[in-house]
Amino acid sequence: MAISPSSDEPLYRPKNPKDSSAFRFLAQVNATFRLSLNSYQDLYTWSTTHIDHFWSAVWDHTNIIGHKGHHIVDAEAPPPANPAWFSEAKLNWAENMLHCRSESKLALIQATEPTPDVPAPELRKCTYLELYNLVADLTSALLRDGLVPGDRVASYSSNCIENVVACLATTAAGGIWVSAAADFAPEGVIERFEQVQPKFIFAVDAVVYNAKVHRHVPKLSALLSGLSKKDIAPSKVIVIHPIPQVEDRGDWSSEWISWDAFLAEGRNCKLGRTSSGEIEWNRGSFDAPLWILFSSGTTGRPKPIVHRAGGMLLQAKKEFKICGDLQPEDVFFYYTTTGWMMWNFLVSGLSLGSTLVLYDGSPLRDPSYLWKLVDDLGITIFGTSAKYIDHLSKGYRPREHHDLSTLRHIYSTGSPLAPPLFDYVYRHICEDVLLGSITGGTDICSLFAGMCSALPVYRGEIQCRMLGMAIESFSPTGTLCAPDEPGELVCVKPFPCMPLGFWPLPGFGSEPDVKAANVRYQQAYFSEFEDHGDHVVITRSRGGNGGGLVMLGRSDGVLNPGGIRFGSSELYDVLDLCFSGSGMEYIIVDSLAVGQKVEGGTDERVILFIKLPEGHTLSTDLEQKIKAEVRNRRSPRHVPARIIQVTDIPYTLNGKRVEVLVKKIINGAALTSVNPATLSNPECLAFYAEVGAALRLEVGA
Repeated sequence: MAISPSSDEPLYRPKNPKDSSAFRFLAQVNATFRLSLNSYQDLYTWSTTHIDHFWSAVWDHTNIIGHKGHHIVDAEAPPPANPAWFSEAKLNWAENMLHCRSESKLALIQATEPTPDVPAPELRKCTYLELYNLVADLTSALLRDGLVPGDRVASYSSNCIENVVACLATTAAGGIWVSAAADFAPEGVIERFEQVQPKFIFAVDAVVYNAKVHRHVPKLSALLSGLSKKDIAPSKVIVIHPIPQVEDRGDWSSEWISWDAFLAEGRNCKLGRTSSGEIEWNRGSFDAPLWILFSSGTTGRPKPIVHRAGGMLLQAKKEFKICGDLQPEDVFFYYTTTGWMMWNFLVSGLSLGSTLVLYDGSPLRDPSYLWKLVDDLGITIFGTSAKYIDHLSKGYRPREHHDLSTLRHIYSTGSPLAPPLFDYVYRHICEDVLLGSITGGTDICSLFAGMCSALPVYRGEIQCRMLGMAIESFSPTGTLCAPDEPGELVCVKPFPCMPLGFWPLPGFGSEPDVKAANVRYQQAYFSEFEDHGDHVVITRSRGGNGGGLVMLGRSDGVLNPGGIRFGSSELYDVLDLCFSGSGMEYIIVDSLAVGQKVEGGTDERVILFIKLPEGHTLSTDLEQKIKAEVRNRRSPRHVPARIIQVTDIPYTLNGKRVEVLVKKIINGAALTSVNPATLSNPECLAFYAEVGAALRLEVGA
């Protein structure tokens, strides 16, 4: 079944696409390789058929600091081979983040959510020179206490300046960064840290959320106690004190050291500095481990995904400088916790010399606060999640309360951005902005498809496949899909930010553990089609984009009633359009669609769970209206067999619906198979287990 693309009339069109960074790069490629590429589509095709020439050109064009060498990659290697990239290269990721040393240019601005006691918290600011000096001192402190390349340094922290400094100092010395958000429960952090055994742990003593100060020390103590029971103990615990109004330190352990005291140790010893005071950057190989990110782990232990330093640097430079056209003058904000890959994405903006805005707190308790920051700080790039935009659309219109004239780009990720939310952004936030719906994942810590300042924005579509990312759409039988045909997203060529593997890597663990990690890695990514696990449509090319992307849902969550495959987003789009706007007769707050096996597993039916406003119940009239709208706007096969009201929809800690988990539960999986530490609201799953039992009785399963 083909998916009709949105209107050929774009919602946004760049004023001077030929003046964009993508076209400047295209001109350099033409000159270097004696080509005559004319459009983004031409450039994309060349970038994915000549991956060695393309990534070499990216290195040169984006001014990577380091030694490049002559080798690029075996361009004929298949993705499962995970070939080596730039095998002669030597570089340091943090060195490339800190090339700017301006005394006046702000590197970081930290904003904290207001509380009744502190209704107007002061912004914390840090120039590039101040940031460099902090990193230099902290690097010295880490080296003084025995950090060597390959050691893991972990963070259990909020989104504060110190956390950025700790990441940069760790990687400056060749350490491997590991991060868990402060809102994670200690049990979930233990599951992560016990796998990587960090030598140092940084943590805050308090956080702010929903206008309240929450003490973090009890969670830190629980984490350390849990690690100790597993015979894992860091050599040093460094505690950050980011909220001045929190004075009580009575529950601090005498074995911990404060951030200020640890920094002073490094400032006094000055280890790891040259005679001129420059940091002695640990320039490792292109494939040197940079950081470890964890999968959500909803049904098992989170997988520790190791990312290579060169891949992260080169990919970020391409995404920001060539595709996004970010400039040193940009003020870049992304709402994220430190446990989501978008934090790593944001911090990589330092490589452009941009000013980054960090925020600690709730984004929705006062929906005006973040938009006030846009005006107060001149934010030009505003990043958030599709879920956040959906929440806003239920009743808040930023444009009515704020100027927002500095905005150039709005980025959205975490889940597909529904077509009505494109309308909402252009009507109620900013009518002249590049709305970059972007998609990638923790497994690549970057983007498969996303923004390009040279291209138009079409309703409901991601603008383009990113340069160098050879993604296609394949049918279940392995044939290439035509434009506008839904299929599985597959990357058919290697790319430099493919993960090195799962921890432990060779040289960092016992032979059986390393072998098991490699088997787990191969099974996770290369068991079938080498697919990424997304059900997508690559649209026909318009505006020279080479085809945009429509995200239909996770492949393992694809609905398949009567042999008709479609993504859950096709249902969510109808609900968003017909039941989410203010003033409508019926409002649906949230929803989740999954497939239930019937006829002995040979077929399935669609079960739609909906959350209604408090005090409302699912009526026969609403149920009929939902089915009618789905039938009229999609097809009879799309109509849910059952619509069930729930009090809550389960989400991961990073704000993603957990369709696959609910699908397993209603099809009979035990709740004991669920890892509750990875969910923000695991208590709601008991209801789905009860409903699942009743649904299975209905179909005789």
